[in-house]
Amino acid sequence: MNNKNTSKPLEGILVLEFCQYLSGPSAGLRLADLGARVIKIENPNKGDLCRILPIKDQWVDDNSLLFHTINRNKQSYTANLKSDSELESVKGLIAKADVLIHNFRPGVMEKLGLSFDQLEAVNSTLVYAEISGYGSHGPWAKKPGQDLLLQAMSGLMYASGNQDEAPTPFGLAIGDMLCGAHVVQAILAAIWRRNRTNKSIKIQVSLLESLIDFQFELFTTYFTSGKLPQRSAISNAHSLLAAPYGIYQTKDSYIALAMIPLENLKLCINCEGLMAYDQSMVFSKRDEIKAILATFFINQSTAGVMEKFKSRGIWAAELKNWKKLKGEQGYKQLELEQFIKTNNQKTIKTTRCPIRFDGEILWGMSAAPELGQHTDEIQKEFSL
Repeated sequence: MNNKNTSKPLEGILVLEFCQYLSGPSAGLRLADLGARVIKIENPNKGDLCRILPIKDQWVDDNSLLFHTINRNKQSYTANLKSDSELESVKGLIAKADVLIHNFRPGVMEKLGLSFDQLEAVNSTLVYAEISGYGSHGPWAKKPGQDLLLQAMSGLMYASGNQDEAPTPFGLAIGDMLCGAHVVQAILAAIWRRNRTNKSIKIQVSLLESLIDFQFELFTTYFTSGKLPQRSAISNAHSLLAAPYGIYQTKDSYIALAMIPLENLKLCINCEGLMAYDQSMVFSKRDEIKAILATFFINQSTAGVMEKFKSRGIWAAELKNWKKLKGEQGYKQLELEQFIKTNNQKTIKTTRCPIRFDGEILWGMSAAPELGQHTDEIQKEFSL
């Protein structure tokens, strides 16, 4: 593991994270990976509620493993925002900050006196990023901004699974992660503009907008055709693409086939049933072709068909679980894993930032902070 201590691009940028759970903290994580100093502003009694939200009932010290995965490289400052004196101290910190991120429900920051308009007098060059579930106004503004519920509301679940199956959610919090990534993009652009104009900027991103943007192919197709996309009845992987695109079971595992001209596939595999079809039928007879291929591949070994595909440059891949992926040389060569140590010297293996600068990996090995761990230190540093 290369631990070269290189300068990171956002060093010197101070970010205040008024966030809980995943969307805002995922944005803070990436900014911290890029070198920003990220301070979590937390309630002194409970802190970020992600601290008590376990994944697979895994805990490290007094915090959930999930909290550790998304809050490394940050500091924790506790303050009761309903206390006038503590709120003033927080405003003193905001006055020194470059960026503020929050994902409170619409109206909460306004009631606390921490809205964008209220803080312009405190910091006239602040980049203020606001994350919501459905936007700050409108009939849905007060709905709970939880990822699974947003997947349901956005139509995303109708892109996965076979046509006759129930709509299928992503197996992770895709809305939170996408929204967090969009917030980071917006913050980087806002810092660039702020540095040229010397003016504050307000950023607004919602999980719903992020998930709809994620489906731009599906929405654009629907706008143009007026018809809802139809998932394949078998081996569905993308409702807008033709056969043979999809996932197929072999006699010992699964394979994925991407965009492959049918004639190329015929030349590669000895599938008699496929001979009755040509490229003009890959949309109109999509499910028929996929059904024939599914029947064919279930009797083939993954290694055997993958060898044939490799020899002819066919776009195909074996499906790998995490255990098998970790054993591959290609995975090992990327150095995707890192270790972090908690304050109690417990070791956690996790993933690293996926970005490199000038060939150098951006390691981030500081553990997630204990609740209020840095409060005294920050108060002294900033004379709060």
